[in-house]
Amino acid sequence: MAPAASKLRAGAGAGLGALPQRALAQYLRLLRLYPVLTKAATSGILSALGNFLAQLIVKKREKENSQKLDVIGPLRYAIYGFFFTGPLSHFFYLFMEHWIPSEVPLAGVKRLLLDRLLFAPAFLLLFFLAMNFLEGRDAAAVAVQIRRSFWPALRVNWQVWTPAQFVNINYVPLQFRVLFANLVSLFWYIYLASLGK
Repeated sequence: MAPAASKLRAGAGAGLGALPQRALAQYLRLLRLYPVLTKAATSGILSALGNFLAQLIVKKREKENSQKLDVIGPLRYAIYGFFFTGPLSHFFYLFMEHWIPSEVPLAGVKRLLLDRLLFAPAFLLLFFLAMNFLEGRDAAAVAVQIRRSFWPALRVNWQVWTPAQFVNINYVPLQFRVLFANLVSLFWYIYLASLGK
C-alpha cells in the first residue's frame, strides 16, 4: 500500500511541469494504437484552429470591432482535416516510403517531386471542392472559385510547402510527418482563408 501512496504523491508533486510529458506520452501511445484516427483527429483540431486564427487576423486587419466569429468556418475545416487531410496524408507518406525507399538514389528529391507535382495540385483541388461543397455552393460557383483561386494558391503552395516538405520528407520520422505538416498548415490555412475560403 505504501508504494502506491508514494507513487500517487510523486505524481501529484510533478504538477504542471509533467503535463507536456504526459500529453506527449499519451499522443505517442494513441499514435501507436490508432495511427489513422490519431492523425485524423490532430488534423481536424489543427485545421479548425488555423481557420479560427485566420478569422482573428482578418478581423484585426480590417479593424472590425464585432466580437462575433464564424463558428461554422472552423467546423468545416475540422471536417476537412479529419476526413481528408489526416487520413490522406497518412497513406500518402506511407505510399512514398514504400514506392520510393530510402535506398533509391536521390530518394528524397524524387519523393519531393512526387509530392509537389502530383499530390499538392490534387490535394489543393480537393480542398477547394470539399470546402465549396461544405458551404453548399452550386457547381457554377465552385467553378468560378477554382478558376479564380486555384493557380494563385498553387503557386504560393509551391513556395511555402516545398521547403517545408523537403524537411518533412527527408528529416522528420514517418510517424510524425502528418503532425509536422499540420503545424505548417496552421499558417497555410490562414492564407487559404484570406482567399475567401
